[in-house]
Amino acid sequence: MDNVATIFDRYEAVRHRLPSAEFSSGTTAISSLHDIADHADAFVFDAYGVLNVGESAIPGASGRLADLRRSGHQIRILSNAASYNHDGAVAKFQKLAMHVESDEIVTSRDAALAGFEAGLWGCITAPQDDLSDIPVATRRLVDNPSCYDLVDGFLFLSTEAWSVGRQAHLERSLKKNPRPIIIANADLVAPREHGFSVEPGYFGHLLADQGFDDIQFYGKPFPEVYEMIEASLPGVPPDRIVMCGDTLHTDILGAAARGWKTVLVEMDGLFAGHDASAYCSKARIHPTWTLGRI
Repeated sequence: MDNVATIFDRYEAVRHRLPSAEFSSGTTAISSLHDIADHADAFVFDAYGVLNVGESAIPGASGRLADLRRSGHQIRILSNAASYNHDGAVAKFQKLAMHVESDEIVTSRDAALAGFEAGLWGCITAPQDDLSDIPVATRRLVDNPSCYDLVDGFLFLSTEAWSVGRQAHLERSLKKNPRPIIIANADLVAPREHGFSVEPGYFGHLLADQGFDDIQFYGKPFPEVYEMIEASLPGVPPDRIVMCGDTLHTDILGAAARGWKTVLVEMDGLFAGHDASAYCSKARIHPTWTLGRI
Protein backbone atom coordinates (compact mmCIF):
# COMPACT_ATOMS: atom_id res chain seq x y z
CA MET A 1 0.00 0.00 0.00
CA ASP A 2 2.78 2.41 -0.92
CA ASN A 3 1.36 4.30 -3.89
CA VAL A 4 -1.83 6.14 -4.76
CA ALA A 5 -2.93 3.77 -7.53
CA THR A 6 -2.64 0.72 -5.26
CA ILE A 7 -4.52 2.46 -2.44
CA PHE A 8 -7.25 3.64 -4.81
CA ASP A 9 -7.66 0.16 -6.30
CA ARG A 10 -7.98 -1.36 -2.83
CA TYR A 11 -10.68 1.13 -1.86
CA GLU A 12 -12.53 0.26 -5.07
CA ALA A 13 -12.19 -3.46 -4.30
CA VAL A 14 -13.98 -2.99 -0.95
CA ARG A 15 -16.47 -0.46 -2.33
CA HIS A 16 -19.36 -2.93 -1.90
CA ARG A 17 -18.90 -2.66 1.87
CA LEU A 18 -19.04 1.15 1.88
CA PRO A 19 -22.08 3.43 1.88
CA SER A 20 -23.48 4.56 -1.45
CA ALA A 21 -24.23 8.10 -2.58
CA GLU A 22 -25.47 9.96 -5.62
CA PHE A 23 -23.15 12.44 -7.35
CA SER A 24 -23.52 14.96 -10.13
CA SER A 25 -20.65 14.95 -12.61
CA GLY A 26 -19.74 18.59 -12.13
CA THR A 27 -16.99 19.70 -9.74
CA THR A 28 -15.91 23.33 -9.33
CA ALA A 29 -12.35 24.36 -8.47
CA ILE A 30 -12.07 27.06 -5.81
CA SER A 31 -9.07 28.99 -4.50
CA SER A 32 -10.26 29.44 -0.91
CA LEU A 33 -12.98 28.29 1.44
CA HIS A 34 -14.05 31.93 1.54
CA ASP A 35 -15.27 31.40 -2.04
CA ILE A 36 -18.00 29.09 -0.71
CA ALA A 37 -18.60 30.61 2.72
CA ASP A 38 -22.13 31.62 1.74
CA HIS A 39 -22.97 27.96 1.06
CA ALA A 40 -22.18 26.75 4.57
CA ASP A 41 -23.16 27.17 8.19
CA ALA A 42 -20.58 24.62 9.34
CA PHE A 43 -17.28 23.35 7.97
CA VAL A 44 -16.10 19.87 8.93
CA PHE A 45 -12.43 19.02 8.49
CA ASP A 46 -10.62 15.75 8.13
CA ALA A 47 -7.34 15.83 10.04
CA TYR A 48 -4.65 13.90 8.15
CA GLY A 49 -3.98 15.47 4.76
CA VAL A 50 -6.12 18.53 5.50
CA LEU A 51 -4.99 19.99 8.83
CA ASN A 52 -1.83 17.95 9.37
CA VAL A 53 0.45 15.40 7.80
CA GLY A 54 1.72 13.05 10.48
CA GLU A 55 2.86 15.22 13.38
CA SER A 56 3.25 18.40 11.31
CA ALA A 57 0.59 21.07 10.83
CA ILE A 58 -0.20 22.05 7.24
CA PRO A 59 0.73 25.70 6.64
CA GLY A 60 -2.23 28.05 6.98
CA ALA A 61 -4.62 25.49 8.50
CA SER A 62 -4.78 27.03 11.96
CA GLY A 63 -5.37 30.50 10.55
CA ARG A 64 -8.15 29.23 8.30
CA LEU A 65 -10.01 27.71 11.24
CA ALA A 66 -9.78 31.02 13.07
CA ASP A 67 -10.93 32.97 10.01
CA LEU A 68 -14.01 30.81 9.59
CA ARG A 69 -14.95 31.15 13.23
CA ARG A 70 -14.69 34.92 12.97
CA SER A 71 -17.01 34.85 9.97
CA GLY A 72 -19.68 33.08 12.06
CA HIS A 73 -19.20 29.50 10.85
CA GLN A 74 -19.18 26.52 13.15
CA ILE A 75 -16.09 24.31 12.97
CA ARG A 76 -15.80 20.57 13.52
CA ILE A 77 -12.94 18.12 13.10
CA LEU A 78 -13.89 14.60 12.05
CA SER A 79 -10.96 12.24 12.36
CA ASN A 80 -10.54 8.51 11.88
CA ALA A 81 -7.70 8.52 14.39
CA ALA A 82 -8.32 5.89 17.07
CA SER A 83 -4.83 5.54 18.54
CA TYR A 84 -5.58 7.90 21.43
CA ASN A 85 -8.61 8.88 23.48
CA HIS A 86 -10.70 12.03 23.06
CA ASP A 87 -8.53 14.09 25.40
CA GLY A 88 -5.51 12.93 23.44
CA ALA A 89 -7.13 14.13 20.22
CA VAL A 90 -7.66 17.58 21.72
CA ALA A 91 -4.08 17.64 22.99
CA LYS A 92 -2.74 16.73 19.56
CA PHE A 93 -4.32 19.77 17.95
CA GLN A 94 -3.09 21.99 20.77
CA LYS A 95 0.40 20.64 20.08
CA LEU A 96 -0.11 21.60 16.43
CA ALA A 97 -0.96 25.15 17.61
CA MET A 98 -4.58 24.80 16.52
CA HIS A 99 -7.19 26.10 18.91
CA VAL A 100 -9.91 23.44 18.99
CA GLU A 101 -12.45 22.87 21.74
CA SER A 102 -13.24 19.37 22.96
CA ASP A 103 -16.81 19.52 21.66
CA GLU A 104 -15.56 20.47 18.18
CA ILE A 105 -13.86 17.11 17.66
CA VAL A 106 -15.43 13.75 16.78
CA THR A 107 -13.23 10.71 16.24
CA SER A 108 -13.91 7.20 15.05
CA ARG A 109 -12.80 6.00 18.49
CA ASP A 110 -15.60 8.09 20.03
CA ALA A 111 -18.12 6.37 17.76
CA ALA A 112 -16.73 2.87 18.33
CA LEU A 113 -16.96 3.21 22.11
CA ALA A 114 -20.52 4.50 22.10
CA GLY A 115 -22.25 1.09 22.00
CA PHE A 116 -19.98 -1.50 23.59
CA GLU A 117 -21.31 -4.82 24.82
CA ALA A 118 -20.07 -6.26 28.12
CA GLY A 119 -17.33 -8.85 28.13
CA LEU A 120 -13.57 -9.15 27.89
CA TRP A 121 -12.29 -7.39 24.77
CA GLY A 122 -8.93 -8.01 23.17
CA CYS A 123 -7.40 -4.66 22.25
CA ILE A 124 -5.05 -4.05 19.35
CA THR A 125 -3.55 -0.71 20.22
CA ALA A 126 -0.45 1.44 20.58
CA PRO A 127 1.81 0.62 23.55
CA GLN A 128 1.30 4.09 25.05
CA ASP A 129 -2.52 3.85 24.98
CA ASP A 130 -3.66 3.36 28.58
CA LEU A 131 -7.16 2.24 27.46
CA SER A 132 -8.66 4.23 30.33
CA ASP A 133 -11.67 5.29 28.24
CA ILE A 134 -12.66 1.74 27.28
CA PRO A 135 -15.89 0.98 29.20
CA VAL A 136 -15.35 -2.79 29.44
CA ALA A 137 -12.65 -5.20 30.58
CA THR A 138 -9.70 -5.36 28.20
CA ARG A 139 -6.67 -7.48 27.40
CA ARG A 140 -3.86 -6.26 25.17
CA LEU A 141 -3.10 -8.58 22.28
CA VAL A 142 0.54 -8.97 21.31
CA ASP A 143 2.59 -12.10 20.59
CA ASN A 144 1.04 -14.77 22.83
CA PRO A 145 -1.45 -16.63 20.60
CA SER A 146 -3.33 -18.14 23.55
CA CYS A 147 -4.47 -14.67 24.65
CA TYR A 148 -6.46 -14.31 21.45
CA ASP A 149 -8.60 -17.30 22.40
CA LEU A 150 -9.54 -15.92 25.84
CA VAL A 151 -11.42 -12.78 24.80
CA ASP A 152 -15.07 -12.25 23.84
CA GLY A 153 -14.38 -9.82 21.01
CA PHE A 154 -11.69 -7.73 19.36
CA LEU A 155 -11.22 -3.95 19.34
CA PHE A 156 -8.77 -2.72 16.68
CA LEU A 157 -7.58 0.79 17.57
CA SER A 158 -4.10 1.14 16.11
CA THR A 159 -1.61 -0.58 13.83
CA GLU A 160 1.43 0.95 15.54
CA ALA A 161 2.50 -2.35 17.11
CA TRP A 162 0.65 -4.71 14.74
CA SER A 163 2.40 -7.20 12.49
CA VAL A 164 1.75 -9.92 9.95
CA GLY A 165 2.41 -12.51 12.66
CA ARG A 166 -0.11 -10.99 15.04
CA GLN A 167 -2.67 -10.78 12.24
CA ALA A 168 -2.13 -14.51 11.70
CA HIS A 169 -2.79 -15.16 15.42
CA LEU A 170 -6.04 -13.21 15.10
CA GLU A 171 -7.15 -15.10 12.01
CA ARG A 172 -6.42 -18.51 13.55
CA SER A 173 -8.33 -17.62 16.71
CA LEU A 174 -11.33 -16.37 14.74
CA LYS A 175 -11.42 -19.53 12.65
CA LYS A 176 -11.60 -21.62 15.79
CA ASN A 177 -14.20 -19.38 17.45
CA PRO A 178 -15.79 -16.51 15.47
CA ARG A 179 -16.37 -13.41 17.63
CA PRO A 180 -17.21 -9.74 17.03
CA ILE A 181 -14.53 -7.45 15.60
CA ILE A 182 -14.73 -3.68 15.98
CA ILE A 183 -12.52 -1.72 13.59
CA ALA A 184 -12.25 1.69 15.26
CA ASN A 185 -10.50 3.34 12.30
CA ALA A 186 -11.97 2.51 8.91
CA ASP A 187 -9.10 4.05 6.93
CA LEU A 188 -6.90 1.82 4.80
CA VAL A 189 -3.98 4.26 5.00
CA ALA A 190 -3.05 7.68 6.39
CA PRO A 191 -0.60 10.21 4.89
CA ARG A 192 2.56 10.68 6.91
CA GLU A 193 5.68 12.79 6.43
CA HIS A 194 7.41 10.04 4.47
CA GLY A 195 4.63 8.04 2.84
CA PHE A 196 1.52 6.21 3.99
CA SER A 197 0.90 4.21 7.13
CA VAL A 198 -1.36 1.17 6.97
CA GLU A 199 -4.39 1.64 9.23
CA PRO A 200 -6.87 -0.72 10.98
CA GLY A 201 -9.38 -0.65 8.13
CA TYR A 202 -6.85 -2.36 5.91
CA PHE A 203 -6.64 -5.36 8.24
CA GLY A 204 -10.39 -5.32 8.86
CA HIS A 205 -11.11 -5.71 5.17
CA LEU A 206 -8.57 -8.54 4.92
CA LEU A 207 -10.63 -10.37 7.54
CA ALA A 208 -13.86 -9.58 5.69
CA ASP A 209 -12.31 -10.93 2.48
CA GLN A 210 -11.87 -14.27 4.26
CA GLY A 211 -15.52 -14.46 5.14
CA PHE A 212 -15.54 -13.21 8.72
CA ASP A 213 -18.81 -11.33 8.84
CA ASP A 214 -19.18 -10.06 12.41
CA ILE A 215 -17.10 -6.96 11.68
CA GLN A 216 -18.21 -3.41 12.45
CA PHE A 217 -16.27 -0.54 10.88
CA TYR A 218 -16.34 2.88 12.56
CA GLY A 219 -15.24 6.18 11.12
CA LYS A 220 -15.58 7.74 7.71
CA PRO A 221 -17.30 6.76 5.42
CA PHE A 222 -19.58 4.87 7.83
CA PRO A 223 -22.56 6.79 9.21
CA GLU A 224 -22.05 6.88 12.98
CA VAL A 225 -19.41 9.63 12.97
CA TYR A 226 -21.46 11.80 10.61
CA GLU A 227 -24.49 11.32 12.85
CA MET A 228 -22.43 12.50 15.82
CA ILE A 229 -21.37 15.62 13.93
CA GLU A 230 -24.98 16.35 12.95
CA ALA A 231 -26.11 15.91 16.56
CA SER A 232 -23.56 18.52 17.58
CA LEU A 233 -24.98 20.98 15.01
CA PRO A 234 -28.68 21.19 15.92
CA GLY A 235 -30.70 23.16 13.43
CA VAL A 236 -28.06 23.05 10.68
CA PRO A 237 -29.48 21.40 7.52
CA PRO A 238 -27.28 18.70 5.97
CA ASP A 239 -26.82 20.70 2.76
CA ARG A 240 -25.36 23.58 4.83
CA ILE A 241 -22.57 21.34 6.16
CA VAL A 242 -19.37 21.19 4.09
CA MET A 243 -16.91 18.33 4.55
CA CYS A 244 -13.29 19.07 3.65
CA GLY A 245 -11.22 15.94 3.13
CA ASP A 246 -8.44 14.41 1.05
CA THR A 247 -9.81 10.93 0.37
CA LEU A 248 -12.64 10.07 -2.02
CA HIS A 249 -13.80 6.78 -0.49
CA THR A 250 -13.88 8.05 3.10
CA ASP A 251 -14.34 11.81 3.47
CA ILE A 252 -16.20 12.57 0.25
CA LEU A 253 -18.29 9.41 -0.13
CA GLY A 254 -19.42 9.34 3.49
CA ALA A 255 -20.36 13.02 3.58
CA ALA A 256 -22.25 12.85 0.29
CA ALA A 257 -24.22 9.89 1.61
CA ARG A 258 -25.48 12.22 4.37
CA GLY A 259 -26.43 14.96 1.93
CA TRP A 260 -23.51 17.22 2.89
CA LYS A 261 -21.55 19.29 0.39
CA THR A 262 -17.92 18.33 -0.07
CA VAL A 263 -14.47 19.77 -0.79
CA LEU A 264 -11.66 17.51 -1.98
CA VAL A 265 -8.38 18.95 -0.67
CA GLU A 266 -5.63 17.89 -3.04
CA MET A 267 -2.21 19.29 -2.16
CA ASP A 268 -1.04 17.40 0.94
CA GLY A 269 -3.10 14.23 1.36
CA LEU A 270 -3.74 11.08 -0.63
CA PHE A 271 -3.60 12.75 -4.05
CA ALA A 272 -0.59 15.00 -3.43
CA GLY A 273 1.29 15.30 -6.72
CA HIS A 274 -1.39 13.41 -8.68
CA ASP A 275 -4.29 14.30 -10.95
CA ALA A 276 -7.18 13.81 -8.55
CA SER A 277 -9.77 14.44 -11.26
CA ALA A 278 -8.79 11.23 -13.05
CA TYR A 279 -9.45 9.25 -9.87
CA CYS A 280 -12.77 11.06 -9.33
CA SER A 281 -13.88 10.03 -12.81
CA LYS A 282 -12.74 6.45 -12.38
CA ALA A 283 -14.53 6.08 -9.03
CA ARG A 284 -17.54 8.17 -10.11
CA ILE A 285 -17.15 10.08 -6.85
CA HIS A 286 -17.40 13.78 -7.60
CA PRO A 287 -16.86 16.33 -4.81
CA THR A 288 -18.83 19.56 -4.94
CA TRP A 289 -15.59 21.55 -5.01
CA THR A 290 -11.82 20.97 -5.21
CA LEU A 291 -9.15 23.01 -3.45
CA GLY A 292 -5.39 22.86 -3.02
CA ARG A 293 -5.21 23.73 0.68
CA ILE A 294 -7.87 25.01 3.01
